[in-house]
Amino acid sequence: MAQYGPSHLVALAVFGVGLVVVVLLGRRHAAADGPTTFSRVWALLLPLVTLPFLVYDVLFHYDIATTLPLHLCDLAWIAVAWALWTHRPLPVALTYFWGLTLTVQGIITPSLNEDFPHPRYFAFWALHLLIVWAAVYLVLGLRLVPRWRDYGAAVATTLVWAVSAYVFNVVADTNYGYLMRKPGPSILDLLGPWPWYVAEEIGIVVVVWAVLTLAAQRWARRTE
Repeated sequence: MAQYGPSHLVALAVFGVGLVVVVLLGRRHAAADGPTTFSRVWALLLPLVTLPFLVYDVLFHYDIATTLPLHLCDLAWIAVAWALWTHRPLPVALTYFWGLTLTVQGIITPSLNEDFPHPRYFAFWALHLLIVWAAVYLVLGLRLVPRWRDYGAAVATTLVWAVSAYVFNVVADTNYGYLMRKPGPSILDLLGPWPWYVAEEIGIVVVVWAVLTLAAQRWARRTE
């Protein structure tokens, strides 16, 4: 799929409309005592979108370099489903931070070989859009605002993933998390060469997540 070609622009338009919808829905559901039926149906939708393609790839197109669910987006949907089902602070924080910084990179500069109407095109966009929409729904809509200890837990969880993925990459000669080399055209091209872009990305993420925490807390106080 060509970045910023027609099929990418259509997906971006759907993404923008969806952002407005989930904020409005979240505000309507904010008074509910605990997770709503809508939230839990959304949680169940994520594995229905994700698992069939994962199983299909493992069974028919297995490639250790691409098939294993070791990219952060491959793990993010688990945190999102957990957050939507329970509304607990840690998965909500992971959804918010991963969705609005890391997953959104895949929306802005997608690394996708298949184009519309290939099934993988729909799987890619369904996964990425549902993750980011969930982050907006939970935090901006429902006002489940991360605390500073949730920020710290999210940073620690992400570092554990990064170290684990890096070790696997070294052992298996793969590039999960794009920790060994950059993907095709992406936001990472704005950073330095390997390994400096990895350190730069970590630094940027830590700072941006702190800003997002502060912004969410201030926004929640203004909208009370």
